[in-house]
Amino acid sequence: MFDFEKLVAYQKAKEVNQKIQKILIDKKINAFLRDQLYRASVSMVINIAEGTGKLSKQDRKNFYVISRGSVFECASLLELICDENIITNKELVNLKSNLEEVSRLLSGLINSFTK
Repeated sequence: MFDFEKLVAYQKAKEVNQKIQKILIDKKINAFLRDQLYRASVSMVINIAEGTGKLSKQDRKNFYVISRGSVFECASLLELICDENIITNKELVNLKSNLEEVSRLLSGLINSFTK
């Protein structure tokens, strides 16, 4: 098992990514939003993995910061998709709650490098 697979932030990010991927498969979304949401949700996951593989603390922190930015991008894109009535407000609230959890976990990882 790789070190990143042990991180709760990685596990939760993967869970959210799977939920987002299901929306991308099941719902009719314009190509631009679909592509952006796909890339942001994947970025959220893979930057945690890549960061964990870096040797310097600063490099690890930077990748976790990028991942956290992707979390915020996902939240914004999901709001736009909800505004277009592609997902329900209930789905949006649930997904944003999951994203907030990932954000908190990433903030903890990021802050651990500044102590």
